[in-house]
Amino acid sequence: MAWVVGVVAVVVLIGTYVTWLAARLDRLHLRAASARRALDAQLVRRAAAAAVLAEQAETPQDDLYAAARAALDAPAGERETAENILTKRLRELDGDAAKADPALVEAVDVAGRRLALARQVDTDSVRDALVLREHHIVRWLGLARKHARPTYFDIDV
Repeated sequence: MAWVVGVVAVVVLIGTYVTWLAARLDRLHLRAASARRALDAQLVRRAAAAAVLAEQAETPQDDLYAAARAALDAPAGERETAENILTKRLRELDGDAAKADPALVEAVDVAGRRLALARQVDTDSVRDALVLREHHIVRWLGLARKHARPTYFDIDV
């Protein structure tokens, strides 16, 4: 009789652990999706601020404006490339920034700092979800089946 109680206790413990693991996996994927949406919002904010800065500059900044518009309008597969081009154009702007409205330059700088933070949060969330997806029990039981594999958004900020 004692062995039956022991087997039931072990089954309950294993069931509890698997349930906890599945819930943790769901939370991590939800967090990764939320972080990606926040990153997307910061990317849009930076591109919009760069476009306004390019429009309001004393000297025309056509290449910056074109890069900002390309970043805003890029399809999902080409977004990383467009954002990297925008980052490059913003770095080249440092010499011309003195001629622009300081408030607009500050808005672009703030958007860039927020973007860097959002990218770090997104990277951490994706890493955590991918690590848990590689857990033996998660793979054996297929607990990650219902979630798409999160991917890193690789941009230079």
